[in-house]
Amino acid sequence: MKPHALRAARAAGIKHHSPYETAGIVITNPVPADAAQIHELISRCRPLDVNSTYAYLLLCHHHADTCVVARSGNHLVGFISGYVLPRDPDTLFVWQVAVHPEARGARLGARMLEHLMKRESAKTVHFMETTVSPSNAASRRMFQRFACLLRAAVEQEMLFDRDAFGQQDHEEEVLLKIGPFDTGTLREVM
Repeated sequence: MKPHALRAARAAGIKHHSPYETAGIVITNPVPADAAQIHELISRCRPLDVNSTYAYLLLCHHHADTCVVARSGNHLVGFISGYVLPRDPDTLFVWQVAVHPEARGARLGARMLEHLMKRESAKTVHFMETTVSPSNAASRRMFQRFACLLRAAVEQEMLFDRDAFGQQDHEEEVLLKIGPFDTGTLREVM
């Protein structure tokens, strides 16, 4: 179902059943062999910026413990890229959250975030940061709901205004900072 048709169906109260809802989605760490599929997935998930396959190779190689992929059979249907801030080891920066258009509506983005926060690599994380452009209301709602689940505050501030992107036609990026929270308590809540 196309995204606009999905929104119309939801507005009419019609439940959408994604082909991926019942297919046994597996959420795990990415491996470098996933990079090309991640690149393809991101290209289907506007308004996300599509980075080079090489960037996704590096994320899968260097940051596999703080990135997530979701698979339905042989199909990659979700991806989160993230990393612990070098100067702030208690803060996880979530860079991109991508859910295949046909897998939307099944809370996959939230499920991937929950999976990520239950990992050993997130044990010392007490804050999550991300940037969201003003037009990406779905992403903002997901992070707001996630903060509620964590019983954590959300602060926001402008991180990069339009001018920071030079000649590119790019919206500003607003920084959302969620926390503090305790991942031990988080494991009990989820």
